[in-house]
Amino acid sequence: MVSTIGLDLAKELADTAETRANEIDNPMVIAIANAEGTLIVNRRMDRAWLGSIDIARNKAYTAACYEMATDELGKAAQPGEPLYGIQNTNDDRMVIFGGGYPLHSEGELVGAVGVSGGAVEQDMDVAMSVVETFEELD
Repeated sequence: MVSTIGLDLAKELADTAETRANEIDNPMVIAIANAEGTLIVNRRMDRAWLGSIDIARNKAYTAACYEMATDELGKAAQPGEPLYGIQNTNDDRMVIFGGGYPLHSEGELVGAVGVSGGAVEQDMDVAMSVVETFEELD
């Protein structure tokens, strides 16, 4: 059981994401946060978009805040759905498109990952590599 995401584990998870981003030939920004959404590691690969820095951080923050994937939150935030407008809360830090995932250990939130820099599907792919690695380590 992992009780918290420390710096060494956060670096290892960021390494996993960077490896996957290289495999798909897409530079990314990778953010690993603790259970409170506080940034532990923020890695910007060479040639990754500058604008992706805040997006990756905010994806991790959003996933930690609501303990759900950002794409799932996005479904509930569409017009007519119960969380419509949530993206305008928390000083506009909420992200409602894919690439952010919570990290759970034995059912408890211990951290989150956010990835930005590609198409949403690529962001989700790279972030999911972190989730899978974390689950293997846990």
